[in-house]
Amino acid sequence: MVIGTRGEAPAILPPARGSGPGDSQRYSLQIVAAGVLLAILYLGRVVFITAIIAIVIALILEPFVGLVMRLRLPRGIATSVVGIVALLVMYFGGLAVWNQVAGLAGDVPTFRDHLSTFITGVSDRIQHAEESARRFVISEKKPEQAPPSARPAQKKNRRDASGPTSAPSSAVTLLPPGTIQEVRIHDDRSPVAEYVYARLSTLYEFVLMVSFVPFLVYFMLSWRDHIYRSFLRFFEGADRLAAARSLDGVATMARAFVVGNFLIGVLLTALSWAAFAVIHLPYPFVVGATSGFLSLVPYVGMPLALAPPVLAALAGNDPGSVIFFSLLIVLSLHVVAMNVLYPKVVGARVHLNPLVVTFSLMFWGFLWDAPGLILAIPITAGIKAVCDNVPGLQPYGRFLGD
Repeated sequence: MVIGTRGEAPAILPPARGSGPGDSQRYSLQIVAAGVLLAILYLGRVVFITAIIAIVIALILEPFVGLVMRLRLPRGIATSVVGIVALLVMYFGGLAVWNQVAGLAGDVPTFRDHLSTFITGVSDRIQHAEESARRFVISEKKPEQAPPSARPAQKKNRRDASGPTSAPSSAVTLLPPGTIQEVRIHDDRSPVAEYVYARLSTLYEFVLMVSFVPFLVYFMLSWRDHIYRSFLRFFEGADRLAAARSLDGVATMARAFVVGNFLIGVLLTALSWAAFAVIHLPYPFVVGATSGFLSLVPYVGMPLALAPPVLAALAGNDPGSVIFFSLLIVLSLHVVAMNVLYPKVVGARVHLNPLVVTFSLMFWGFLWDAPGLILAIPITAGIKAVCDNVPGLQPYGRFLGD
């Protein structure tokens, strides 16, 4: 646009930004790309979840592989040694849990009787409280007495309204000749069988993807140097440096988050196990491990951690007092872990603000259900690590940070 006055040189003004047809086309392409990305994440959620779990496990085991390589062993052999040791630890841990669960299965009748007695006692107390409140309310109200002249009329009206009594009659529906009556066959399958049949395809996908995790972890660890160098060759100059820093930042943050949560979970398991054994809670090891790791679930960790000790206390002989002390133990450990241990061990490395954490839990939980809730914070922390090391994305990293 050219603007000028008499005797002055015309001034050329740049066109208004954002008003051209190219801008709207670019925004439309960005929206379409975002929709396609969401569709890919949703439809391929099993593959992405499996890959992310394998990456996280590989990041956890990488320092141990480096430690074994100091013995002058090749990376492939060091990876095999670390993998075998990890499998042995998982086997013996699972065997201990299995022994506890097998003993718990033998006490199912006792648990059922105690649970029925506990529920009956609670319902009786609630009913007694309702009756006491109802008697109190009725005693506070003063009954309204009708005048004597109105009583006969009320009785007469009541008698007229009732009318003559009639004996109950039963009606039998007769089908006309030639009518075919629909016969429904009741399915005697148990709810467990119904659930298994309904989730059979999902269970097959889960088992199939889990079978790939050990192989993915092994190849990620044994071929780490080759994958690292090959990935950096996609970039040149300063971009290659930013990519290397981003990979290191993602690895450091993911390892700090996972290892920090694991250490806190192990500490909570040990403390819960000891405390539950002192109050004679049945099966303290399984209950302590389950409650300790469930306590780390964001936002809903407290009620989830309370469920195992409460259910185990119902299998004992004195569930009332054991439930009270169990609730006190879980509440104390959860408060200390979330307010003292978690900020120092995990929060110092992740640096995500609470609003971003909440939205990430909602977003990834909506896309990937329960695995999305577990992986939401590591994924968001990895995205923040990339944004912090890429110059053009650093404002987004500051927005995600605390």
